[in-house]
Amino acid sequence: MRGSVGVALGVVVGALIAGAGGYWLENGNIPRGGAAPASSAAAEGAVKERKPLYYRNPMGLPDTSPVPRKDPMGMDYIPVYAGEEGGPDDGQATAGRVRISTEKVQKLGVRTEAARRRALDRIVRAVGRVEPDERRLYAITPKFEGYVERLRVNVTGQPVGKGQPLFDVYSPELVSAQREYAIAAQGIGALQDADEQARAGMRQLAESSLLRLRNWDISAEQIRSLSRSGTVKRMLTFRSPVAGIVTEKKALQGMRFMPGEMLYQVADLSSVWVIADIFEQDIGLIASGAVARVRINAYPDRLFEGKVSYVYPTLNAATRTVPVRIELANPELLLKPAMFAQVDLPIETRDTTLTVPISAVIDSGTRRVVLVDLGEGRFEPREVRLGARGDSQAEILEGVKEGEQVVVAANFLIDAESNLKAALGAFEAPRARPRMDFPAAGSASHRAEGIVEEIDAGSDALGVSHGPVETLGWPAMTMEFKAANAALLQGLKPGDRIDFEFVERGQGEWVITSVKVLGGTKPEEGAAAPSDARDAHAGH
Repeated sequence: MRGSVGVALGVVVGALIAGAGGYWLENGNIPRGGAAPASSAAAEGAVKERKPLYYRNPMGLPDTSPVPRKDPMGMDYIPVYAGEEGGPDDGQATAGRVRISTEKVQKLGVRTEAARRRALDRIVRAVGRVEPDERRLYAITPKFEGYVERLRVNVTGQPVGKGQPLFDVYSPELVSAQREYAIAAQGIGALQDADEQARAGMRQLAESSLLRLRNWDISAEQIRSLSRSGTVKRMLTFRSPVAGIVTEKKALQGMRFMPGEMLYQVADLSSVWVIADIFEQDIGLIASGAVARVRINAYPDRLFEGKVSYVYPTLNAATRTVPVRIELANPELLLKPAMFAQVDLPIETRDTTLTVPISAVIDSGTRRVVLVDLGEGRFEPREVRLGARGDSQAEILEGVKEGEQVVVAANFLIDAESNLKAALGAFEAPRARPRMDFPAAGSASHRAEGIVEEIDAGSDALGVSHGPVETLGWPAMTMEFKAANAALLQGLKPGDRIDFEFVERGQGEWVITSVKVLGGTKPEEGAAAPSDARDAHAGH
């Protein structure tokens, strides 16, 4: 009795479950734990089982394979799926963009910064040299012939004060001029009772003698002493006209000198010049009155400040620089002529301009490129036109918009990790390739059989006489190939018959990516003999 009741209850429960299941199916509501997980799992399996479009070389070579395979180093080729052509894998470039995995971006330490507008203050740096102020140089030059009787200052570099005696001279012409003046002065007194004409003639003679003495730079004190005493002095003392340093001394004890000969030069070094050599491209930023900061190697802890007083109108054709004069006060006489100086000229601008850090610019010499971060490991190389440059920023005239994130750190590592040249190729219009006797190679892998003619282990190169290559339309010929790595050449020797695959890595550069020794030295039927192959290659 109980058994039959249990069976009846089971039938009822089963019918209820079946009815409820039909109701839920009709209404499209699938409860938890129903058939939905099975269908979901099937969908996920379908996603996971998507087929790759092709497999690419893991070493970055442009060859691909329709089936899984390994490269000569034993590394698996990387699958490329639909929608990911050249995108998800490290170092792939497509449509002018580069994509690197997020993990690799973190490992490289990539750092970005937004391009923004700012005042581009900069500093023009130059080297210079300390020179005396030309307006403070004094030459002591007698205007008559004579002899150096005595030297009061007898060493170069000796400091002298204004009016300090430098040397004493004897000159017959000077003695004669003094005697004429003394006689004329006495004659004026003796002709007090003479007529006016005689007195006027004597006064004229005295004035003529006095003028000659003054023209010879005889001091007023010495002339007054001569007028009072009437005594002719045999020697005349020359004094320094300014306080400074004796920079040149040509006078020697007892030497004879001629009129106009420089015997001493005295320089006032309380103020000096710094002549800075400014490069041609920066000279337009420099104007008179600009503040200059000068550092001298001898005093690394001192900073000297001066002003630009003159921009020279000439350019040195050898160095492409323009000299600029800077005046510096030198009260302590620390700055000495011929010292080297490092000059900083701050250039302040009030106008703002779009700038990026200088570290963001990759300069190849022919063009300037920045990497713009598009997010999710995608980077777009942009060719930019630069304007002025500051200490850390560069003005962008064209190529980047305000607010765009540019790579400022590890951009060269991105270049190294990626096929950036392929992305940059999108900037250039297609160039006509040189005419060849056979079609040019693409990025696919090609296969051929042939005989090894010679091997150059030093350059990883080998000459092969191969049969026709259908994928390229090549006839049988002998040509040189490069090995992708030295391991491919191990065990090979001239005369080996090989089955090999190769790709075009560069313009006219053919690289063997795999090789298999077939054994024997006779090529297949239809392949040219080595001599015939060489002749066929003559037009290649």
